Amino acid sequence: MSTDVANLKGIARTLFEQALAECSIERAFERKLRVVADAAGTRLLVEGGEAIALDRLRRVRVVAVGKAAAAMLQALLARLRLPGSCDLQGVLIAVERPANLPSRIKYFCGGHPLPNEASFAGARAALAILHALGNASGNSISANDTLCIFLLSGGASAMMELPLDEAISLDDTIAFHRALVHSGTSIVEMNCARKHFSAVKGGRLALAAGTAQTLSLLVSDVPPAHLDALGSGPTVGDTTSVAECREILARYGLMEKFPVPVRRFFASKDLPETPKPNELTARICKLVDSDEMAEAARSHAERLGFYAVIDNACDDWSYDAAADYLLDRMRKLRHEHSRVCLISVGEVTVRVNEASASVRGGRNQHFALYMATQLRAEDGPIAVLSTGSDGIDGNSDAAGSIVDEHTLDGENRCEAALRALAEFDSSTWLSGVGATVVTGPTGHNLRDLRILLADTVN
Repeated sequence: MSTDVANLKGIARTLFEQALAECSIERAFERKLRVVADAAGTRLLVEGGEAIALDRLRRVRVVAVGKAAAAMLQALLARLRLPGSCDLQGVLIAVERPANLPSRIKYFCGGHPLPNEASFAGARAALAILHALGNASGNSISANDTLCIFLLSGGASAMMELPLDEAISLDDTIAFHRALVHSGTSIVEMNCARKHFSAVKGGRLALAAGTAQTLSLLVSDVPPAHLDALGSGPTVGDTTSVAECREILARYGLMEKFPVPVRRFFASKDLPETPKPNELTARICKLVDSDEMAEAARSHAERLGFYAVIDNACDDWSYDAAADYLLDRMRKLRHEHSRVCLISVGEVTVRVNEASASVRGGRNQHFALYMATQLRAEDGPIAVLSTGSDGIDGNSDAAGSIVDEHTLDGENRCEAALRALAEFDSSTWLSGVGATVVTGPTGHNLRDLRILLADTVN
């Protein structure tokens, strides 16, 4: 059986959509959380943790932040069975305000990929409801009567932000984040710097909850071994240090790119260390991550008759090195199998040239456009998809792109594509040839998914 390239592109997009649906927030909550009501009371059972007695709670505080925060909050509220007398308050920092948001939950439209005024306001509101728990300690409510639930997903680093140094302005903070985003650092390195900059990251948000019970539910867009990098780890003890932070800033030459107040902050001899894992009693449940998305894509591809392989070795590599590696792997697989699906999750890095007037697109479109320049006619039929699971790639309206061995066919296309790469304008060029994948915001965030599909030649 053989498939032409148009059908391959359709299959690649379908695999992306099926994998995302398989890892939906609702399904993740069904798998990991369960409420049981019996003679012993009403309890919340969380996979891998002790049961939480819901009927004994008198105060519940919820802080939901990130691209999947609204869906996570709705799934949580649909399951909680709280006493009528329980005082529920919360903060939601998300891309859009969901319908039927309870009045006790304050909403903030935090910025992404750069923070905005709502990012600051949301961070202050989250700290305020947590600090108020400590101020109320003089009444009869004990720590066991109080539960703080943190719902965290990718995008939280920008969407909830507040500098540790109050002298640093919003404009300074935006410049700090922009320099990091364009630096070519990995997500773990980038968030190491963010943790040490922020009053709500690196475990400091959980610290504000004091002695209250805490539960962090995570939809992860970071490498599995670095959960404390998710959203820059607001509720998880930080495994990085001030020394590591300074080494990263020096290695990427970032200090000179920061505004003066930010440089002064990081240069301080008294730069405070973040709370470490042994300093926080963290109850954490990872609801879903990119590995599950990759496995879902693999399973669907196999049902369609493809020999499917997952290879995440190039996670956090530069976009060109990752593309070269995956294309070489695909070519080798095709010597052994007639129908191949190569799947890779994670993120690639793109270091933006400071001389570039503007950046249009994101790492997925940049990766895909570079890949198009490397494909040869003999690679076909082949389709290469690279998409963000959140439906947003950089500053464009596309989730990513899908290319094939014919994308550069036509007069001057290759020259124009190379110029677009050099100018970091992948989105304009790819949309012009109909190669972008537009889904709109998915309400999810599980890192990026790359799918390479190849079939036999007719």
